[in-house]
Amino acid sequence: MQQTAPPVPTPSSEEAHPVDAMLPAGKLIALGIQHVLVMYAGAVAVPLIIGTALKLPVEQTALLITADLFICGVTSIIQSLGLTPWFGIRMPVMMGMTFASVTPMIAIATTPGMGLQDIFGAIIAAGVFGLLIVPFACRLMGMFPPVVTGSVITIIGISLMQVGIQWAVGGAWLKPQIADPAPGAAAGSMVPNPAYASLENLGVALFVLVVILLISKYGRSFLKNISVLAGLVAGSVLAGLLGMMHFGQVARAEAFHLIMPFQFGAPKFAFGPIVTLCVVQLVVFVESAGMFFALGDIVGRKVGRVELGRGLRVDAVGTILAGMFNTFPTTSFSQNIGLVGMTGVRSRWVTVAGGVIMLVLGLVPKLGALVAAIPQPVLGGTGIAMFGMVAATGIRILSEVDYKANRNNLLIVALGIGFGMIPLVAPQFFIHFPEVLAPMLHSGILLTAVVTFVLNAYFNGLGRLDAKALRNAEHAAEDAAKSC
Repeated sequence: MQQTAPPVPTPSSEEAHPVDAMLPAGKLIALGIQHVLVMYAGAVAVPLIIGTALKLPVEQTALLITADLFICGVTSIIQSLGLTPWFGIRMPVMMGMTFASVTPMIAIATTPGMGLQDIFGAIIAAGVFGLLIVPFACRLMGMFPPVVTGSVITIIGISLMQVGIQWAVGGAWLKPQIADPAPGAAAGSMVPNPAYASLENLGVALFVLVVILLISKYGRSFLKNISVLAGLVAGSVLAGLLGMMHFGQVARAEAFHLIMPFQFGAPKFAFGPIVTLCVVQLVVFVESAGMFFALGDIVGRKVGRVELGRGLRVDAVGTILAGMFNTFPTTSFSQNIGLVGMTGVRSRWVTVAGGVIMLVLGLVPKLGALVAAIPQPVLGGTGIAMFGMVAATGIRILSEVDYKANRNNLLIVALGIGFGMIPLVAPQFFIHFPEVLAPMLHSGILLTAVVTFVLNAYFNGLGRLDAKALRNAEHAAEDAAKSC
């Protein structure tokens, strides 16, 4: 049966509902800036991780960041304001880059013969895939119960923690041992690298972490919401005083630059990376669905199948645009849900204003260069906090799984996390497998997702999507989304 799009809510048709209330311009700008500050650190984390892992020049990392901010702004506007009856959930939503895609994308780009063009091609294909499966997304939600979602989110945090620790010691490119520079040293002689995990690097990372902890405990409500951003700022100031920050690239960056598509070259479409990111797109849908249901409860607006479809379509379209404009898969950001609940401001026009601010920031390359100039140890302090929270959220979800009545759930979690750890503890484990499978086999997140999904289907069955199964999936995805 053909689905008819319901009327699109507008301020005039539903002016009594707080979600559609139009606030004065001054308040919109102030509240929009607040939403941007809450999500900013998480929004720029993904391009920073990718740029660092691939050892990109500062200029290219800055380009990734500005494209990220630009696409976040565009998709936030579409999600909150709505575009035609089919796109936009029309609630206060900010869009950002999903952490779930980080490790798979690094695995793709570091596979011999592949690079950013393969990532962007896979992102575009995954977005198209997501757009096509939206009508079936609600049914798929029931196939990802907490035992699956919790395991996946836990391994995401564990995988990303490796990145945070590498930041803290000074950068992923630093090695603990270097060739002995002493004259007459024997060939192959190695000595400790004085730059690796130096007291200066670890001290800066620890300082940032302490700032975050102090603000989280003693800061006012709004300041608590930007504790990570405050830690970045404080750490950057300290790093600047220590001579660790260099602003030459900031001075050379343009004051304005129009974001253009395919600036890293034409995208390449390889089978392995496409399959990998299509699986990630399913995970993103689970996260976003939980966020939409949670937000609907907060603002008092029902989220049915039609509304869910509108929201997920923007996630998919945002991912397509991201691949075209040199950035990474988008998702509906959940940091901002807590802000809506805390402030009680439910107007979607606030996040429309936030989207406009993000878009403007994306058009200023100097800002991207400034963020790219932040020393790695500063990011390490924030990364340990952020990524640890991701793992802790997954563990909390797993604590709600019934292990007494169904002991098989223990085996599902054990094998899922066990397989997910393989790429971390033994990167060469799959060295004799076909290279086309490398992007999938080198991603602990995808290994965990596949193993837990298959084992859950084997032990517990897929079943039909009843109301209880959907609600369990919603709660699991909601908790998972809060950490990204």
